[in-house]
This record gives sequence, C-alpha cells and structure tokens, in this order.
Amino acid sequence: MALPLDPPTVPPWACLAGRTGLARWLARPGGPRLVDDAGRPLPGHRHQRGPCMAVLDDRALGALLRSGTRGLGLAYVAGWWEAEDLAGVVGALAAVAEPLQSRLDALFRPVAPVLDHLRRPGAPSPTEDRAAVRAHYDLPHTLFEAMLDETMAYSCAVFDPPGIDLATAQRLKFERILAPLELGPDDHLLEIGTGWGGLALHAASTRGCRVTTTTISAAQEEAARQAVHEARAEAQVTVLGLDWRDLRGRFDALVSVEMIEAVDWRHHQAFFEACRRLLSDRGRMSLQAIVIDEAAEPRARHRPDFIRAQVFPGSCIPSVSRLVALAAGAGLQTVALSDIGPHYAETLRRWRANLEGAASRLRQAGLDPRLLRLWRLYLAYCEAAFERRHISDVQLVLAPRPGRAGR
Repeated sequence: MALPLDPPTVPPWACLAGRTGLARWLARPGGPRLVDDAGRPLPGHRHQRGPCMAVLDDRALGALLRSGTRGLGLAYVAGWWEAEDLAGVVGALAAVAEPLQSRLDALFRPVAPVLDHLRRPGAPSPTEDRAAVRAHYDLPHTLFEAMLDETMAYSCAVFDPPGIDLATAQRLKFERILAPLELGPDDHLLEIGTGWGGLALHAASTRGCRVTTTTISAAQEEAARQAVHEARAEAQVTVLGLDWRDLRGRFDALVSVEMIEAVDWRHHQAFFEACRRLLSDRGRMSLQAIVIDEAAEPRARHRPDFIRAQVFPGSCIPSVSRLVALAAGAGLQTVALSDIGPHYAETLRRWRANLEGAASRLRQAGLDPRLLRLWRLYLAYCEAAFERRHISDVQLVLAPRPGRAGR
C-alpha cells in the first residue's frame, strides 16, 4: 500500500480563496503569523504574535482550505510552506479551528450511530489490516533506527524524573507496564504488537519469564527475530507473524503497547474478547493506548485526518470510556488506569530531534526527502495534539471479571 507523497491538486479558486478569505480567518487570536516567500506579513497578520508560517506557494492555503489537515500535510511535503516552530504552527492552526471543531463534534454526535451502522459491514479484512500496518512500519529501517533510541521503543516514554535520556525513559515505561503483571520465571507472557522486540527482551531478561510476541509487520518480525538472536534469548522469546485473531493458547499475562490504534473500531470488541480468551483466569493484562477526547471520537472515526490519510492508514484512536466499556463487555475489569499523556510531547520532541540530527545522513543514504518531510510534520502534528491534550496516552491494567471465563 503506497501512501501519497505527491503534491495535491489545488484548483485556482481554492488558491484565491485561501490567499484571501482563509488567510484573514487565520488572523485570529492564538493563530499563526502568516508571511509570504519574501517574509512580508499576509493581510491581517502584521500584528500577529503567534508562531510564523511561511506560505511559499498559494497552493498551501488552497490545499488547507480544500482538504483540511490532509491538504496541509501534502502541502508541507511539497515544500509549499515552512515553519521554524513546526509544532507551534500546527498548534496555532488547531487553536483557531477548535471552536469550529467543537461545533462539528456536537453536530456529529447525533448522527454517529447511524454512520456506525452503515459503515459496519465495510470493516477491513485481516489482509487489509496487514497491508495498512506494513504501510507504516515496513518503511526503511534506517528511518526508525535514526529516530528511536537503543531500545527501539516506538511508544510514549516516561520522563520521571524530567531530563533523563530517552532510553532510560523507555525502560522506565517498560517497568510501569510489567510491574502490575507480577511475572516470574514460571510465567508465560503474550505480547500483541512486537515492535522491534524491546519490551519482550526486557521482560525476559528482568523477569526470567517466557515471552511469545507477535506482529503482522514483516519488517518488524525480521528485526525482532534478529534482536532475539543477538541477545541469545531464543529459548525464552518466540517471535510470531500472526494476526491477533489467529493466536491460540492460554497465557499467564498479556501486554499490548499502542497497538490497539491499528485495530479498526469495528473490530475493537473482538480484540478484547480475543485477549480475554488468551488470558488465564488469574492473569492480568497491561494495555497502553493513545486515546482521544470522547467528544471528538465519533467524528474522528469517520473523517480521516492527515495521519490516517498519509501516515498510518486504518488507524483508529478510541476514547478512555470506550476502552473501559469494551474491556468490560469482554469480561475484563479495569483495576488501574494512569494517564502518561504529558510525557508524549517530550517523547515526540526527542524523536524529531533525533531525526533532524540524522537528516543529512539519511538523505545521502537514499531516503526520499519527501518521506523525511512527511515524518517531520507527523511528529510535530502529534506533539501539538498532545500539548493541547486533544489526545493523550493511558496505561490500563485489566483482570478477568470473576465468574467470566475466557472462551
């Protein structure tokens, strides 16, 4: 599945409307300061104090007007606009749009159940899910290697205390996930969503337990197998390439870190039911998940944004209440819940700094400059969303409800 990197088509009317109407509308309190390719403020922006967005081509505002964040993303990849403070500009654009988005959310809620019903038969197949996951994770390994730290953890770290290095913060996150599971050498842990194997290897080395971990990303499966081999941990860690629906057996504990976002909303209930089936009646499950504001969830399901259109197709961010309700429906009760969302903005800043530091080397190695720009904006876009608390990140501990055995 090839994701779009080519410039969007922007008709002349959208360019004109963007340059006039949209530019003036963005000159609101809290909005960005727009300048042209010569650094001159656009109409209405002379006294703006927000972060500066350099509009190098009128098609940039036309694309934003016509396609929202999807147009904004492709316009940035095309080089039609620039910003020194990329996350700041994205956040300022979101601040201006927030009142309108809130009204749209309110209008969307009453019709969301109807849309859910109409779209339910179109749920993606396992083959389509695999293609979507590979479109995001089976990119050149050099991109992830440059961006991430030595643990290769691609999820929210925990900076406690502030200022610690990224690898230490990721291992602290591992500990927060594993501690409630109370694993020992006699236990067998199942991980759904391997990543590059960092958590599985950490659990095996610190707890002495067996670990079975699975991913449907071919690149991640290969890399994780290599990491296990290099750690000489084949006797403890088994890497599979199975979809969560195809897993069998019973496990003493289960963990899944920011993988449920790759599960379509129409499969969420089935996912939790599979987790309950795989978990022993005395076991526990640690789930780390990116979550969205409950009011925005229905609209987000049905209106793909920049990330779903150009970075991670098929992704779906649930709300906390939805996660808790779905888990309960599958016979899993929530016994602990913590919000680590404030740590994600810092995690994303570290990743973006790593990527910027390696940009020249990556381009020399043959990485498509458009892909680099796409990921630069993707990381800044997410950072702004976490800073504004539009999305967050939670860690849940789930346990089988008494009297509800897995089937």
